[in-house]
Amino acid sequence: MSRLLTVLLGSAALLAAGAAPLASWAADAPVSKADRALHEKVLTLDTHLDTPEHFARPGWSMVERHEVKLDGTQVDLPRMDAGGLDGGFFVIYTAQGALTAEGYRGARDFALERAAEIREMVAAHGDRFELAYTADDAERINKAGKKFVFQSIENSWPMGEDLTLMQTFYATGVRMAGPVHFRNNQFADSSTDKPIWHGFSPLGLRWLAEANRLGILIDVSHASDDVVDQAVQLSKVPIIASHSGAKAVYDHPRNLDDGRLKKIADAGGVICINSVYLKNTPTSPERLAALKALGPLAETATQAEVTAYMKKRVAVDAQFPPVRATFEDFMASLTHTLKVVGPEHVGIGADWDGGGGVVGFEDVADLPKVTARLKAAGYTDADVAAIWGGNVLRVVRQVQDYAAKGAAK
Repeated sequence: MSRLLTVLLGSAALLAAGAAPLASWAADAPVSKADRALHEKVLTLDTHLDTPEHFARPGWSMVERHEVKLDGTQVDLPRMDAGGLDGGFFVIYTAQGALTAEGYRGARDFALERAAEIREMVAAHGDRFELAYTADDAERINKAGKKFVFQSIENSWPMGEDLTLMQTFYATGVRMAGPVHFRNNQFADSSTDKPIWHGFSPLGLRWLAEANRLGILIDVSHASDDVVDQAVQLSKVPIIASHSGAKAVYDHPRNLDDGRLKKIADAGGVICINSVYLKNTPTSPERLAALKALGPLAETATQAEVTAYMKKRVAVDAQFPPVRATFEDFMASLTHTLKVVGPEHVGIGADWDGGGGVVGFEDVADLPKVTARLKAAGYTDADVAAIWGGNVLRVVRQVQDYAAKGAAK
């Protein structure tokens, strides 16, 4: 439940119930029938869904509709249907811990259990979801009227120092992996920590080569600039930033400068824009004190306990409203990146259920707004299709084709 708590206490704080109406944003404009029809026509995926955080929560179901203001979640089947989201990469996330044998064992077990929870969710709802292992799988599942579920790893710490575990995770269905998260680890430096390796570690270079060999897409979101540079230079296939933003729009270590956006694109990769780190969102001392008094949400909280906690949290938001980014800020990051690298190298990875969500863009039901804005900005139907899924599936194919050719030798 730690990722849920991060969402609740982070920059994507919930709107206070009963608070004064917010200013009218362009995101409130209705989506035209033509734009909605286009959105429904194209294959639509998100490259970073932290929703598996909730799969084992007592009383929470992926096939029931939930509300952000009631339990903090942003993705479920009814809202995927409402927003035309056909599938995406469901994340195996492990918060960074000790770089010790004991730490590695605990992280490994946690990550394998999370992978099992993803598979169990799909098995329990096989009429609506199906695991995807290839780009062809995603397209076939979409045509069959189901949601496709890729798996990805955010933070490869659970692999410890035994890279045979990458093969283990590949066998569970993992097709994308990032080496690092908010803190440095055995593989690489984080963008939000003091460098120790100045890029990849020697073990991290082996991690990169093994990802190429297996056909696992390398994800550089959260990685340091040096890691990005080295990944572009050393990977035999294009790489991805699954949930990053444009540093030119908001200067934050988690965002990418124009030079690195171009590097990734020039190497054939894709930058998927998130809805986090879009503007400065300072928290007042009064709000910090109120949140501290509220206390943490228990790791073992049930759905009912989460709902009760959220009611208290909404009261804090009403008394001390959070500063939040807006849909306009998200679109600024997206359109800037499009201008720098072109629509052939951009995707969407909004970081749903992992800290994403802004005013006017609260959950996946809001996705058609992006299509409407892209069309209004002059992008073609083909551009929209590429941004929403085509670019990512192209790179998945390239990565897997390279691995298949290597295996055939």
